[in-house]
Amino acid sequence: MSAVANAPPPVVVPASGNNIIVNPLQRGNPVLECIRNVGKEFGDIVADYQVGRTTGVLFLSLKYHRLHPEYIHTRIEKLGHSYSLRILLILCDITEHRDPIRELTKTCLINNVTVIVAFSSDEAGHYLSTFKQFEHKPPDMIKERVDKDYNSILRTTLTSISKVNKTDVETLRTSFGSFANISKATSDQLQNLPGFGQVKVRNIRNAFDKPVRNHATTSLSALASQSRTQQTSATTATTIGESSTSTILEPSQLRRLPRSPSPVWDIELDLDEPPVPNGRVSGPPAQGSTLSAQSPKVFDIDLDLN
Repeated sequence: MSAVANAPPPVVVPASGNNIIVNPLQRGNPVLECIRNVGKEFGDIVADYQVGRTTGVLFLSLKYHRLHPEYIHTRIEKLGHSYSLRILLILCDITEHRDPIRELTKTCLINNVTVIVAFSSDEAGHYLSTFKQFEHKPPDMIKERVDKDYNSILRTTLTSISKVNKTDVETLRTSFGSFANISKATSDQLQNLPGFGQVKVRNIRNAFDKPVRNHATTSLSALASQSRTQQTSATTATTIGESSTSTILEPSQLRRLPRSPSPVWDIELDLDEPPVPNGRVSGPPAQGSTLSAQSPKVFDIDLDLN
C-alpha cells in the first residue's frame, strides 16, 4: 500500500500533441500569454508546465522566492522523479539576484534539476515553447552543419575575417585559385580586386601576417617573463649576497656596485714562505722597525734576497 502511495503520478497526455500541459496553479501568470506557436491546456500535473512526456518544468519568480524561500523546496520534493528531465525555470525579477540564484543552483544540483534563468516573461515563454516544439526533434537538428568540400571550407574560413563576405571569397578564389595563393597575395594585389577597400585588405593581411594571440597566450608570456625575471634576480642575489642578508638588485644598480679587490699575484709573495692569511704579505719587516697596522706593506721586490 505504501509503495502505491509513493509511486509517481502518471504523465498527463495532452488532447493535442502540440499542447503544453499547465498546472492550474499557474492561472494568471503573465508567462502564459508569452507562450506562442504551441497550444496550452490545464491538467492535473505535479510540475507547473509539462513540455513533453518526459520533461517537467517548475516555475519560480525570485521576487516570490524572497518572500517564501521554503516554497521551491516543497515543490521539488513533490516533483520527485516524475520526469526524466526536470527543469527549474527562474524568472529574474529582482536587482540582487546573484546570491539567490547561487543557492537555488546548489539545491538543483543535489536534486538533479536543470536550471534555466530568464530575465523577462517573454524569454520564459520562449523557452517553454521551444522545448515543446523540439520534443520529437533529433539532437542533430541544432548542430552546426558544415560541408566538407573544399569550397565550403574555404568559404567558412575566409568569412571569419571581418568585412569579408561570400562574394569576396568567390572573388579571391577565382583570382588566386587556392588558399595558399590567397595567403601570399600582397596588399596591392588585393586592392586591385573589385570590392576590396583598404580596411578589408588590412584585415585580410592581418589575419595571415599577425601571430594568433589571445588572453591565454598573453598570460603565458607574462608568466614566462616573470619566471625569467625571478631566475635572474635569484642568480644575482646568489652571486652578490655572500653575506647573511642578500638583497635583489636591479640591473641598473649592478653597474654602480664597487669593484672587488684583485687577488694577490704570486710575484708579490715570498716563494720560500707560505702566504699569510687575510691578504698579509709575507717577508721580514725592515730593520729597526716593527710591522704594524699603520706601516706600509713590504713587498718581496723591496727586500734583499741575499
